[in-house]
Amino acid sequence: MSVNSLEWDVVIAGAGPCGLTLANYLGALGVRALVLEALPGLIDYPRGVGMDDESLRSFQAVGVADQIRRHTVPHQAMRFVDRRGRELASINPMAQPFGWPRRNGFIQPLIDRELADALRRFDHVRLAFSRSVQGVVDHGDHVQVQVRPTDTQGSTEEKSESVRAKFLIGCDGGRSSVRGMLDFSFDGRSESTKWLVVDLANDPIGLPNLSLVLDDTFPHVNIALPHGIRRFEFMVPSDEDEARYAQPEQIRALLRRVLPLDAEATVIRHRVYTHHARIVPTFRKGRIFLAGDAAHLMPVWQGQGFNTGIRDATNLGWKLALAAQGTAGLALLDSYTQERHAHALAMIELSVLVGKIFVPATGLLRGVRNLLAPLISKVPPLRRYITEMRFKPMPFFQRGAIVHTAARPRASAVGRMFIQPWVADGTGKPRRLDDVVGLRFALISWSAHVDNWISPAARRVLEILGAASIVVRPSCQDLGRDPPAGGEVLADHDGEMRRWFDTAPGSVLVLRPDRVVAVVCMPCEVDASLRRLAEVLHLSGFTAESELPCRQVTQEVIA
Repeated sequence: MSVNSLEWDVVIAGAGPCGLTLANYLGALGVRALVLEALPGLIDYPRGVGMDDESLRSFQAVGVADQIRRHTVPHQAMRFVDRRGRELASINPMAQPFGWPRRNGFIQPLIDRELADALRRFDHVRLAFSRSVQGVVDHGDHVQVQVRPTDTQGSTEEKSESVRAKFLIGCDGGRSSVRGMLDFSFDGRSESTKWLVVDLANDPIGLPNLSLVLDDTFPHVNIALPHGIRRFEFMVPSDEDEARYAQPEQIRALLRRVLPLDAEATVIRHRVYTHHARIVPTFRKGRIFLAGDAAHLMPVWQGQGFNTGIRDATNLGWKLALAAQGTAGLALLDSYTQERHAHALAMIELSVLVGKIFVPATGLLRGVRNLLAPLISKVPPLRRYITEMRFKPMPFFQRGAIVHTAARPRASAVGRMFIQPWVADGTGKPRRLDDVVGLRFALISWSAHVDNWISPAARRVLEILGAASIVVRPSCQDLGRDPPAGGEVLADHDGEMRRWFDTAPGSVLVLRPDRVVAVVCMPCEVDASLRRLAEVLHLSGFTAESELPCRQVTQEVIA
């Protein structure tokens, strides 16, 4: 079946979670996308098991959160225990600032299936299996992608097709062919230690948590998964051949060490993995981009490989849509590397650190870890730091598709993900904020009526972006009074909006489709801020009028 039935906006290489999420974003935004997967179907071997609230928020944005959650264990605690099962530390955050549980166990093959099935909603998105990218040429105004059919083993046949697209996105995993074609360097290192991952059916233990067993001679991981599945991860000794270690008799011997004596184990799948810590120096070359494992690989200890790829897709999706549809210039796409590279590197470094704590490299370090670990539960500030995951680097952009107005950007809310509180319309029915906004920009103000502060030029920015206009008020106030032009008034149902604006440097914000705060300002600064936003987004054909200082605008309004 031909994949060249029409000219595509975006070709995505790889039908893993990152590529499928990106395809759902592009589909929801009206972008013509072709997903090419070299294998004859979705991968079914053991993969990611930890999903965070940011990923669930991304799935909510494209309308698949309910389908995804069917395959999760919400609020899954991560416990560090000694060889006797005594808890040394626990990561169990219960707050939900982004509207979803912070930690969720999941089964990746089932998530991939839900994401693939969701693409059927879109007539302009196609998923083609047994198709591999064999070459690409960037012509400056488009890319020409050479696509070759593959057999069931992934080997290429002779026949090939040439597909024209505006952009090519390599989401084709750690061994990315797209990355190899473009000669991206893949900086970092790969651990010599390997791990055997085993998934069992008919969970013989049943507890809902995840345990990292700090055993100097037999470190292993024990994870509860949905649908009665239990995962174990065993370190492959350095003197062992990984192929022999993964033989059925060896797997049975390992399981006898961790299961009750009378438990029968039904192995679903198993695989040996090497831990990598690698990243490309840039996520873009011309019209070709990398995302997910093709752009970065990290050890599994914090379960952030999957989530980092979803963040890539969430960041890149709306930018590709603006560029593909001619709304923004190609320069906007530079912000993808600017915004994502540093955070991906931070997640790699965190994962490496946790791995060093779990499996120290020397006997001295093991001794120090064993001495200090019990103190975590006895020192309240340290316990809160671990339990509430305060160590996790949160995405924060100091440059990119944002407008910093504060003198100290690091103290600003700009460049950070906005909260997702519960709000209510005139009917009183509470809804998550993102469900009200939809997959678009939004101008949100606390109580203030900002229409009088917006010039025609700035109003044009909102129109070009298709932005929602929202005023939020305390739930006790009249929601029908002074609605914004073309927008609506919402009630602060749970008080979270008021608490957020209490510490913000302004009462107006612009929210990007990926829920990152692009602007925070006072009403009298809205006009200039919107025009500045048009510049950093490189909106096509936008010409800003001369800016008026805040004081002069105020005088005109009062007069």
